[in-house]
This record gives sequence, structure tokens and C-alpha cells, in this order.
Amino acid sequence: MQPSERLTVDAAPWVGAVTRVELTVTDADTAQALGSGDVPVLGTPRVLALAEAATVGATASRLPPGFTTVGTRVELEHRAATPIGGRVVAEARLAKADGRKLVFEVLVKDGGQVVAEGRVERVIVDRARFLAKALEDKTPASREARS
Repeated sequence: MQPSERLTVDAAPWVGAVTRVELTVTDADTAQALGSGDVPVLGTPRVLALAEAATVGATASRLPPGFTTVGTRVELEHRAATPIGGRVVAEARLAKADGRKLVFEVLVKDGGQVVAEGRVERVIVDRARFLAKALEDKTPASREARS
């Protein structure tokens, strides 16, 4: 069966799945390097990327071939600064699965200190169909048709 022939993926059994991703902060991870500030501490864009990597990890091995997830919504509170050399751990827990929509609770810690917390929503998609639609929307012909 081709992925496009599958109508649904039941993610309900995955609720509660937890994944952790670690990062030791380098110069490249700082607000200065990322253009999100002028201080040499872990930048919010990198915190977000780490949180999303944890959510991807929570489902990647569970999805059937041909499927992936894409981010659709993020709520993130960046509470504390982490200096270069600091180690942070992002933990994502699948809190809810509603059809194709997955809702994760995310916590990023530096030792015992909460650096950031929030929610990330992702949607299960057929990878080939998703990419085909994304590319179709970018062709000159599709742009002219929308005009």
C-alpha cells in the first residue's frame, strides 16, 4: 500500500511518549550569532529548534513509512539565560493526539533550572503529498493561476 492510500495514522497509543534532546551551548547557539539579541547566551531561536527536535524524536520511529510531522503552532516561554558551555536538555511529551494533530508539552532545563517551557503542535502528513503541494505552490504557473 502506498502512503497516499492510507487515510489515517492512529497516534492515540503514543500519548505519553517522551523524548529528550541535549545541547551544550556554543558560540553558534547564542542570541548574538542568531541575530535575536546582542548577548552571548543561548538564543531563543535555538531553544525553539531544540524543543522541536525533541517533538520530532518522540514520533519519528513510530510513524509508518512515508509519513512525517510538520510544526504548526508553538507557544514558548524562554525564562532563563544559559551561557556558552552550559548544557540544556529539552524534553517533549506527547500530551494529546487528536486525529492528525499532535500536541506536545515541552520543558527545557539547565540542570535543575527551567530555561523554557511551552507547547508545540505538529500535524501528521504524507511526506510525498506534502512536498508535492509545497513545490506546486512555488512554480511560476501556480503563481500566475493565483493572480
